[in-house]
Amino acid sequence: MPQLRLDTPVQFLKGIGEKRAEVLARLGVHSVQDLLYHIPHRYIDASTLTPMAHARVGDDVACAGTVISKGVLPTRKGLRIFHAVLRDASGVLECAWPGQAFLDRTIIVGQQLLVAGPIRFYHGRQMAPRELIVLGDPDDEAAGRVLPVYPAAEGISHKQIRAIIDGHLDAMLGVVTDILPDTLRAQFSLPTLRDALLAVHHPTTTAEAERGRRRLAIDELLDLQLMLARARALAREGERGTQFTVHRTLTTALRAGLPWELTADQKQAIREIFDDMTGRARMHRLLMGDVGTGKTVVALFAMLLALENDYQAALMAPTELLAEQHYQSLSRLLAPLGVVPELLLGRLTAADKRAARQRLTSGETRIVIGTHALVQEAVAFQRLGLVVIDEQHRFGVEQRAALMHKGDAPDVLLLTATPIPRSLALTRFGDLDMSVLKMRPPGRGVIRTALRTPMHRNRVFDFVRHAVQEGAQAYIVLPVIEESERADLRAAETMAASLTARWPDVRVGLVHGKLKAPERDRVMRAFRDNEVQLLVATTVIEVGIDVPNASIMVIEHPERFGLAQLHQLRGRVGRGERESHCILMIAGAETPERLRAFAQTDDGFKIAELDLAERQHGDLLGARQSGSVDFKIARFPDDTDLLAEARALARTILESDPLLNHRENQALRLRALTRYPRGETLFRVG
Repeated sequence: MPQLRLDTPVQFLKGIGEKRAEVLARLGVHSVQDLLYHIPHRYIDASTLTPMAHARVGDDVACAGTVISKGVLPTRKGLRIFHAVLRDASGVLECAWPGQAFLDRTIIVGQQLLVAGPIRFYHGRQMAPRELIVLGDPDDEAAGRVLPVYPAAEGISHKQIRAIIDGHLDAMLGVVTDILPDTLRAQFSLPTLRDALLAVHHPTTTAEAERGRRRLAIDELLDLQLMLARARALAREGERGTQFTVHRTLTTALRAGLPWELTADQKQAIREIFDDMTGRARMHRLLMGDVGTGKTVVALFAMLLALENDYQAALMAPTELLAEQHYQSLSRLLAPLGVVPELLLGRLTAADKRAARQRLTSGETRIVIGTHALVQEAVAFQRLGLVVIDEQHRFGVEQRAALMHKGDAPDVLLLTATPIPRSLALTRFGDLDMSVLKMRPPGRGVIRTALRTPMHRNRVFDFVRHAVQEGAQAYIVLPVIEESERADLRAAETMAASLTARWPDVRVGLVHGKLKAPERDRVMRAFRDNEVQLLVATTVIEVGIDVPNASIMVIEHPERFGLAQLHQLRGRVGRGERESHCILMIAGAETPERLRAFAQTDDGFKIAELDLAERQHGDLLGARQSGSVDFKIARFPDDTDLLAEARALARTILESDPLLNHRENQALRLRALTRYPRGETLFRVG
C-alpha cells in the first residue's frame, strides 16, 4: 500500500476493498479524511456496567451477562418479539426486541451479551435494548469501554465500521495536521485536532468524547463564519453609507406623541439602528421581533432619522394588505408631525401610479409604503436614504437588491416577525447585524391557549358563536382546503359550508391558498372591516393583517403544524385590548407533550427553541429554506454557544489576514472553500 495520506481512497485500507468502499461511499466516506470525520452518532457507555439486580424501571443502563434462555413470542397483532433472559452475578434481566425475531438465529444460550437501553415495566421489569454486542468471553474488553456507534448502511454494520476505524486509527492520526495555529488554539482553549479525533473515536468517558466532538464542531462552524464574516466585510467595503445626523426634530416629536411608553427592547433597537445610521459604513441590520413587539414603530424612528437629514425612506411589504396596514398605522402616527406617507400598489390605476412616481422623483413624497411595485424600473427616488423590507424572507434576493439599488447605497433595515433561535440566526443571518425585540408594549390583550379533545367540540363551537354574537370576531384554521385532500382531516371548504348552514345569522368567510390573490384580499379586507365575523382559513393567514377585534382562534388538527407555525397563527389574535383565546382542537384523546409545552408559553423565541429541539438540526437547519445550512457534526441547540465562539475566532483571523493569504491560514482557506466552493469570490483580491 502507498504511504497513507488524508486523500488516500479508503478502498486501499486493510479490511475494506472495492466492494466495501462502494458501500462506504453511500455514507459519504471516500477517503481517509472522510473516515476520520465519520464520527459516532452515539455511544454505549460500557465503562460502568450496572448489575442487573440494580437496574430500576426508568433507568437507561448498560448490563452484561450470560444468555440463560431465549425464544420468539407472537402477539395478537402478528408482531413477533424476540425475548432473552440474561444473568450476571447479581441476578437476571429479561430483554425484549419487538419485530426482531431474526435474532433467534444469531443469539444462542450460553453467549455473553452486552445490552444497553431503558428499563421499563411490562409484565415485570424488562429492558428494551437499543444496542446489543456479542462478547467473546466474560472478560471481553468491550465491557470496559465507551463504545462508539457509527452511522451505518446496508452492507456494513456499525460494528464493522468500528473495527475498521480501530484498526487504522493510529495510522490515520499520524497524518493529521492541525489547521488552527497554536496561538489561536491557546487563546480559545481548544484541544489539538489529533486529541479531538482520538477522543471522538476512542474515548475513555462520554464527556471526553463530547469535548472532542465540540472541537470538530467549532472547525465546521468556523468555515461558515469565515464566509459570513467575509461577505459582511465586502458588503460594507466601498459602500460608505450616508452618515446621518440625529437632529432630534421629527424623532423627538414622534416619541413625545406616542400614546404608550417604548419598551426597553425598542429603545435598545433604536439606539443600535441610530448608531449604524450615524456611522460611516452602510447599515445592514435585521430587526427580529416576536408577534406584537412593535417592530413597525422602531422602523418608523429610523425612517424619520432619514427625513431629518432630507432623505427619503421606503418600506416594502410582501402583500398589498400588509402594505395597506402599514400605511394606515404610519399615517396615524405621522399625522401630528405633518408628514403624509405615499402608498404605491400594483392595483392602483395607471394615472394614480404615474402621479405617485412623480411625487417620489420630485421629492414631494418623503415616505413611501408599497409592495414589489416599488422595484419597478419606472420608480425613481430623488434622494433615497433608507430601505425597510418587512417579512424580508418573502421576497426574492433580486427584489430586495433592486430596491436597495434605487438610491446611492441607502441604509437597509430588514424586519421579520418569525422568531429564530440564536443558533439559526447566526448561521442564516451571520452577515447581518441583529436587533431583537421580545417585550410587548403595554395594552396588548392576553391570549389564553387551551387544549381540547373531540369530546369538547360542541362546547368550543358554542363558545365561539356566543363570542361572535357579543361582537367579537374569530378565526377557524384548518390544515387542508378540500375534504378529498386528506380523508382524516377536517377541510376548510367543508367547515365553511357547514358553519354557514348551521349559523345563518353569522357572516362566514373563507380564505385559502388556491384562491386568487384579489379574491383572497377581498375576503381579508371584509374581515378586517368586520363585514365578515368568522373567518375559516388555511395557513395563508399565518402572516396577515391586524384585526384588533379578532379575539378567538380555533386551530383544527394542531398536531399537523410545527410549533413555530402554531405561534405565528396564534399571533393573529390578542391584538386588541380584550382577552383572547387560542383553542387547539386535538384529533385524538391523547394530548401530545409538544402541544402542552406550546400552550404553557407565549414566548416566540422559547417556542422556536422547542421547535428546533423537536426537529433536530438535520431537519430545521437543513429544511431547504433559503439561506439555511446543513451541518454534519454541530448539533443545535446544544452547540449554540460554539457559534458565538466560532464567530469570534473568524473575526480574529480575518482582522490580521482578510484574504487568508498568510502561510499559517492557507490550509484553513482551502478547507473552508472545499466546504463552500461558492465562497471563492469572497477571497479574491480586488
